[in-house]
Amino acid sequence: YDATVITRLKKAGATFLGKTNMDDFAMGTSTENSAYGPVKNPHDLTRTPGGSSGGSAAAVAADLTVFALGSDTGGSVRQPASMCGVVGLKPTYGRVSRHGLIAMASSFDQIGPLTKTVRDAAEVLKVIAGHDSLDATTVDKPVPDFAKNLMKGVSGLRVGVPKEFFQAGLSPEVADRVRATIELLKKEGAVVSEISLPNFNHSLAAYYILVPCEISANSARYDGIRYGHVTAQADSLLDVYMKSRDEGFGAEPKRRIMLGTYALSAGYYDAYYVKALKVRALIRRDFDE
Repeated sequence: YDATVITRLKKAGATFLGKTNMDDFAMGTSTENSAYGPVKNPHDLTRTPGGSSGGSAAAVAADLTVFALGSDTGGSVRQPASMCGVVGLKPTYGRVSRHGLIAMASSFDQIGPLTKTVRDAAEVLKVIAGHDSLDATTVDKPVPDFAKNLMKGVSGLRVGVPKEFFQAGLSPEVADRVRATIELLKKEGAVVSEISLPNFNHSLAAYYILVPCEISANSARYDGIRYGHVTAQADSLLDVYMKSRDEGFGAEPKRRIMLGTYALSAGYYDAYYVKALKVRALIRRDFDE
């Protein structure tokens, strides 16, 4: 069966050219963890295109297609788009149906477009967005014409620049480009002000607990019985489970499954998973405020 986004694109008349390479089970940031081998950056074949949706970003950047889709949990559309010099959008959670998307971390995942231009991203999003009865997390709100206001300018738009985003570890080249964009927004009439997200510094730690936990739960279905690879070397039911998972998952998915299983285990559940959920609530509150 087709994912809901594919059904909607077919209905809109899109022509499908094929499927693109990606990190194994979307677990990676360089598209080097793929069962089909690494993807190269079309601008420089010695460099990575980013990941996990690296094949989609590379295909758009190399003029192989007008647009592609990717899935984004913690940057898997936006990061390869940045590395390949194309537009990548992670829609607000609930805006696009996840029905048919192989789940990595269900409370984070969204499907988004990778395109040459912002207008193309708006047009693709308009087609794939909207409520879906097959995905209870989708929001039942009208889908606007996202491209309608693209040429209106930014005069009067309020833009907050979190001071925590400019810290050690940010490359000077990236910082310079971001600051240049901030100055351009000011020049065009946007109202720019510095804001603070005090819990931002805990976000990576919370992410690396919550995502592996959800990966562990979601990956349990790939047991050689219901879904996924089935081993040919089993002598018992336990062998089917263990060998199917050992053969079917690559090294990176195995690492994340083990981390998540550990964090969810008795004695560690409250210390890791529950605490990370509380931290995420604080981070979200910072953004709300």
